[in-house]
Amino acid sequence: MACSSCSTGKDGQPRGCRNNGTCGSDGCNKLTVFDWLSNMSLPNGQKPFDCVEVRFKNSRKEFFRNADDLPLAIGDIVATQAKSGHDVGIVSLTGELVKVQMKRKKVSWDDKALPKIYRKATQRDIDVWQKCRNKEEEIKKRSREIAISLNLQMKLSDVEFQGDGSKATFYYTAEERVDFRQLIKDMARAFGIRIEMRQIGYRQEAQRLGGIGSCGRELCCSTWLTDFRSVNTASARYQQLALNPQKLAGQCGKLKCCLNYELDMYLEALKDFPAPDTKLQTEKGVAFCQKVDIFKETLWFSYRNDPSNWHALNKKQVQEIVKLNSGGKKIASLEEYAADNVKEDRLAFENVVGQDSLTRFDKPKRRRKGNKKHNRRNKKRKTSPNA
Repeated sequence: MACSSCSTGKDGQPRGCRNNGTCGSDGCNKLTVFDWLSNMSLPNGQKPFDCVEVRFKNSRKEFFRNADDLPLAIGDIVATQAKSGHDVGIVSLTGELVKVQMKRKKVSWDDKALPKIYRKATQRDIDVWQKCRNKEEEIKKRSREIAISLNLQMKLSDVEFQGDGSKATFYYTAEERVDFRQLIKDMARAFGIRIEMRQIGYRQEAQRLGGIGSCGRELCCSTWLTDFRSVNTASARYQQLALNPQKLAGQCGKLKCCLNYELDMYLEALKDFPAPDTKLQTEKGVAFCQKVDIFKETLWFSYRNDPSNWHALNKKQVQEIVKLNSGGKKIASLEEYAADNVKEDRLAFENVVGQDSLTRFDKPKRRRKGNKKHNRRNKKRKTSPNA
């Protein structure tokens, strides 16, 4: 999703609106919600919903009450209520869909303590806001230097200024609890503003910073994923993936969220599948399961005395053998069942060249006559007694 200003340019490159996060149509922003009710009129006598969703830096969104019934649309820059002073953000959603989003995020629209929208941002508000946004990178670099000088085991990942420039929120990640009281004093003295420290998780850090995943696409958490469900190694085991931390970990260092996307399908397919620890009793010995292929419905078994020789059985055959074993019967061997699954490999191409050599038109290499004479001389020297 992108605004009309981000269409392709004459040279085939993306043009870009160059609004630096203040896109008027809100189509270039992360976690944008499409308002499919925007072109539908309300029933007679129904008033528009008096709450709007406002987006701030990165993916931070909050809900505010439009108490003065301001004519707001998506993309409008507004001045909102804050704990002290005011903040500046962009309207990202209006109308009845705001009620759905509030219900989804468990925010009550009847709450009287819901913050309010003061006004549409004036040019002075926008100038102060942009000036503060331009200082964020420099202040983030300086604050990291202060944290390193104090030997604090923490990582400052992002800085967000309040719209009026009176307060800055520093987002950080840390393995353990950090005493940053001296850090706050040093930063308040250096920057001359109020400081708020907010600890976030590694997944929230990746969501705020963004990036490109191993699949070649932008991170899910920074584009559309809003809730972080727990991911454990069992998800990889059910999908028979190699437990390689380097391949299973994402940009945040935790297990990839996409491991849960297809997990339900695998669990559904494994319901009527034999367990991986199934043992088959045969006259040649006990056979153990070595590999399972859910899509082909095939299991590979090998004898205890011959673990390197695998025999492919389909799901129904294994269930039949397990049923016989439960009745106290043993099958003769796995080879009898595996022989039924052998399929002849069919060539998907024809050898139109036949048996002719591909180098038949090349000129044969001629041997040099001088080489034979040289070899004879060397042999005589070796066999001569004087050598």
